Amino acid sequence: MMHRLLPAPLLSVALFALWLLLNHSASLGHMLLGALLGWVIPLLTRGLRPLPVRVRRPGTILRLALRVVHDSTVSNWNVVRFLLLPSQRRHSADFVHIPLQLRDPNGLAVLAMIVCITPGTAWAEISRDRSMLMLHVLEADDPERITDYVKTHYERPLMEIFE
Repeated sequence: MMHRLLPAPLLSVALFALWLLLNHSASLGHMLLGALLGWVIPLLTRGLRPLPVRVRRPGTILRLALRVVHDSTVSNWNVVRFLLLPSQRRHSADFVHIPLQLRDPNGLAVLAMIVCITPGTAWAEISRDRSMLMLHVLEADDPERITDYVKTHYERPLMEIFE
């Protein structure tokens, strides 16, 4: 019940203290207004805060992190090759549409971060209904292979972690 009345207690206390500090006053009026702001702002912004995370398989996190480091390193070398030797470009850039099974908002956010930090991916977007990931890939040799790779190496582990 307390969580509904005060959805983010630390945020409320921080807002209250910040209000008093910014106004250089601890008068009753400032304290009441600070308390009101410390209560109302977290209530109005609760939809913007991430959902609580319940990690199910911590070992999968380590394997996924190692995979991302490996893939990012390989991708960095490919981008260097692409920039230094453009005549050796193997394939053209293209958009790849990847259907998603992952539905957890935190897992989707991590997926978006992973594909965005990997060099060679110029742009990524998750559809509004969260059913599709669209990537712009600098060298899209085989969209089906790219789709399988993302689903196997990123989406599946994230589903193990978050769902």
